[in-house]
Amino acid sequence: MVKLLIVDDSALMRRQLTQIFAATGDFEISQARNGLDAVEQNRTFLPDVVTLDINMPEMDGITALSLMMAERPVPVVMVSSLTEQGALATFEALNLGAVDYIAKPGGTISLSIGDITDDLIAKVRAAARAQLKAKKPGAAGLVQRLRDDKQKAATTAMALRRGVGSEGLVIIGVSTGGPRTLEEILPLLPGDFPWPVLVAQHMPSSFTKPFADRLNKVCALEVVEVGLPMPVLAGTIFIAKGGADMVLTKRAGRLTALPKPESPSYLWHPSVELLGRSALEHCDPARITAVMLTGMGNDGSDAFTEIKKMGGQTIAESEATAVVFGMPRELIQKRGASVVLPADQIAAQLTLWARR
Repeated sequence: MVKLLIVDDSALMRRQLTQIFAATGDFEISQARNGLDAVEQNRTFLPDVVTLDINMPEMDGITALSLMMAERPVPVVMVSSLTEQGALATFEALNLGAVDYIAKPGGTISLSIGDITDDLIAKVRAAARAQLKAKKPGAAGLVQRLRDDKQKAATTAMALRRGVGSEGLVIIGVSTGGPRTLEEILPLLPGDFPWPVLVAQHMPSSFTKPFADRLNKVCALEVVEVGLPMPVLAGTIFIAKGGADMVLTKRAGRLTALPKPESPSYLWHPSVELLGRSALEHCDPARITAVMLTGMGNDGSDAFTEIKKMGGQTIAESEATAVVFGMPRELIQKRGASVVLPADQIAAQLTLWARR
C-alpha cells in the first residue's frame, strides 16, 4: 500500500480526492487541512507521496513544501489553479522539489473532478516511484549573473538574420519532472549556440507562457512560446504552447514552427511524437538532434528512434537523474539513444555537437 497524504483546506476537495484514491485499493490515506498540519503529518504519518494545495490558511503550500523538503523529503504533486498566478506558484514549487502538478478543477468540484481523475491517479502513482532531485541552490541565479547582456543582444541579432540551413536543429521531449530539469539544462547553453531548440513539455495552456518567460530570464538564448506561426531561427528556444501540439512545416521555403489543435491520434500534449514526425518530414534527419528527458509513458520514442536510424543524433537522460525514467527508458529499450547522459551533461554534449 502506498501511503498518501492529501493536503487541502477545502473539506469537499479532501473528501473527493480521498474517494478517488480509496477506490483504487492501492492507497493508505491521511488528510491535512493546511500547511502546518501537512508538515506535522509528514513527520508522523510518514507518507510515500503527497498531494499539496497552494493557497491555504495558517501556512500556504509553498512554505509547507519548503519545510517538508528540508525535514523529510517526500514526492509531492502540487494541486494548482489554472491561472498565471497559479502557474508561477507551481514553478516555484517545482524548483523547491515538487515532482509534478495537476490542474485544480474550477467551478463545481463534484462535476469537474471526474475530468482529472485518471491523470491525477497516474501522476500520483508515478510520483510515488519518482527519484527526488537534490536542489542546486543558486544555479540559475549564477547563470543569470554571468550572462552578458551584450552577448544576448548579439545572439538575438544573429537569430533575426539567420534561418535554419544546414546547421542543425534540436528537439526536446519531456514530461513529469520536466520544468525543473529544463531549468537545469537550458541555461547552460551558451549565448552563441547556433541551433534552434524546440521543446515539447507536457503542460496546460495557461502554464507555458509563464514558463517561457521564466526560462527567458535565466537563459542566454531567447525563449519564446509558440502561440502562433514563427520562423525557426537559430539561437532561439521555442516552447510548445500547452493545450495544443507544435509541428514544423515549410512556409515560403522557411522552416516554421506552428501550434495546431491537439491531435486525437496522440495521447499526450504537446505531443513529442508529432513534433518528431514533423521534423523528419521537413528536415534532413542527419541534422536533427533529439533529446528525451524525464517523463512517464513513451511519447516520442518511436519518432526519436527513427531519427537515429536515419542518421540523426539522440540523447536519453540517464536513470541516475531522471525524476521518472519512463520516456528515456522507452527510447533506450528501442535502441533509439545514441548516448545516455545525466541531465547535467546534456547541455555540454549539445554544445560540443553544435560546434563540431
